[in-house]
Amino acid sequence: MISGKTRLIAHLGYPTEAFKAPMIYNPWFASKGIDAAVVPMGVKPEDYPATLRAVFRMSNVMGALVTMPHKATTTRLVDSLTTTAKIAGAANAVLARPDGSLLADMFDGSGFVRGVERKGRTIAGTRCLVVGCGGVGSAIAASLAAAGPAAIGLFDPVEASAGALAGRLRAHYPAIEVRTGSKDPAGYDIVVNATPLGMKDGDPLPFDIARVAATTFVGEVVMKEEFTPLLRAAMAKGCQVQVGTDMLFEQIPAYLEFFGFGTSTPEELRGVAKLKY
Repeated sequence: MISGKTRLIAHLGYPTEAFKAPMIYNPWFASKGIDAAVVPMGVKPEDYPATLRAVFRMSNVMGALVTMPHKATTTRLVDSLTTTAKIAGAANAVLARPDGSLLADMFDGSGFVRGVERKGRTIAGTRCLVVGCGGVGSAIAASLAAAGPAAIGLFDPVEASAGALAGRLRAHYPAIEVRTGSKDPAGYDIVVNATPLGMKDGDPLPFDIARVAATTFVGEVVMKEEFTPLLRAAMAKGCQVQVGTDMLFEQIPAYLEFFGFGTSTPEELRGVAKLKY
């Protein structure tokens, strides 16, 4: 039950139909007796710059979850960024501090990496390909880099996006070989779809699945359905996969700490979640 005392976390993005966070956070809040709620709010890109600050003028809004297509834009609208958000060039969480200033952080990448490692895959020394260099792709690339791979390939239809991310990675991780310009997954140990492809029926696959080896780990960020066409195709080849919601469950404990709610585990969160696809 939402009351006048409930602390609200705005879930900002567009469109909202595929949002899964409220079905995880809100049952967890209820199970812990925490008077807080995550509320989806659809905001089109052209309205977002004015809307973010307006949302935080509401006295019962303590923070925001930010999803596509606003993660990169958020970095230009807040007062300060964590180091991770600076490297990623994007943010997916905003906290209103006691003085009214806004602090943004990025947890997509850490959630993805923790999910991969929880499944028994070691990232250090591997070759990783990230297809899609927007907010979520940049975050995943930054966190993969922190885990020590030998090489990272980056691809985005907008070449400047991949190039800018490559520059940031090289500046912070000069020992890692960073390449851009190709989405050919051959020769990579970990391949990630960080594009929106898969959110709409009939979308093409983000890369040529025939070029993926059976030993490759294939990760997904799309959460429209648990097993997207990409993941089904990868599993048919014998690949180990990670569904989009795995990244979400792995990063939520970090979000909870960021917002001051304590922490949890993916297992506890899954135990109370009420996900629907």
